[in-house]
Amino acid sequence: MNNTGNDKKLDTFLIFIMTALVAISCITLYTLQPHLPGYLSDNNFFLLQLMWFVVGTVGIALIMILDFDRYRKLAWPVYILGILMLAGLFVWGDTRLGATRWYDLPIGSIQPSEFMKVFLVIALAHVITSHNEKWTHKDLKYDLLLLGKIVALTLPPFALIAMQPDLGSSLVIMSIMGFLILISGIRWRVILVILGIFTLIGTALAAMYLLYTEQFIDFINEYTPFGHAIHRIQAWQDPHLYEQSSAMQVIRSMLVIGSGELFGKGIGNFELYIPERHTDMIFTAIAEQLGFIGSSVVIILFFLMIYRIIQIALVCRDPFGTYLAVGFVGMFSYQIFQNIGMSIQLLPLTGLPLPFLSYGGTSLLVYMAAIGLVLNIQSRKKEYMFETDD
Repeated sequence: MNNTGNDKKLDTFLIFIMTALVAISCITLYTLQPHLPGYLSDNNFFLLQLMWFVVGTVGIALIMILDFDRYRKLAWPVYILGILMLAGLFVWGDTRLGATRWYDLPIGSIQPSEFMKVFLVIALAHVITSHNEKWTHKDLKYDLLLLGKIVALTLPPFALIAMQPDLGSSLVIMSIMGFLILISGIRWRVILVILGIFTLIGTALAAMYLLYTEQFIDFINEYTPFGHAIHRIQAWQDPHLYEQSSAMQVIRSMLVIGSGELFGKGIGNFELYIPERHTDMIFTAIAEQLGFIGSSVVIILFFLMIYRIIQIALVCRDPFGTYLAVGFVGMFSYQIFQNIGMSIQLLPLTGLPLPFLSYGGTSLLVYMAAIGLVLNIQSRKKEYMFETDD
């Protein structure tokens, strides 16, 4: 079995989807700019997003220089760097609205949790690949040891992000872990047992919340960093009870999305002010301007992007490349589902951006880096002599 060469053609379909999403983002930010509150008027978000897209394009070009399997050597250095960046927030981080998630630098704000998502995917893909190279016989010891490695690698970033607090990003970390566990080689009987345990725990927590609401909320507020999440769950359950506070965003988002109807109100036609509309709530701006048709186009683009990444993962003959691609599927899938879900009141509010659409330099760079790695995997598919259908 010999590697005879590399197919270095870039995946133009994936590039087109990414570019189309960023173009929709830039157009939306341009039309939103006059309707943003005064304290944001000094920022031209359209030009800034365009600038970060150019920087991200250069980043993709740099990522393409090395073969994707060379990034295995960087797995531990980038993972440790990500942990140090997250831990440093508690000393040098900038606190906004009760959350310490950013470094305030001369070039702008940097959010380490976004970088940690990609760093974790690389580290987990390396650990799973190394484990499967070493263990050829699958038994209970193999399953538990690999599961322990995955969980041990995931818990530090999850805990550090949760303590910021940032429940949304910490759940993205868990989504990445979950997707990779599913394809790591751990046998399904073990995975089903794990799912059963988590289901029982979730059911027990839900029962305690419903039966002993006040005591449960007091416990969460006092002993965990997720007090803000409980308030958002309450606002999601009964938004009109909290319409002047934590449910204001979701109530207004439902109103403007519904007002867009089938074809939208047209470019630049906005009626209600919604906080963070250029970032976390940008889907509401798209739905109000372009209606159900425009919103559906965005969702279809996301579906095609994830579908294409899954295709690349399936045809990749290098396990490390497959795990990388699936990790990014987990990262993108959860964020897209959560962001759009909270905009239409399907899920509680969390502070998660919509990939490629929400304004944010750090997030856009990270999403483009992820696509860059997927493009690298696709463009360097290994070809084998004496290849069979098996």
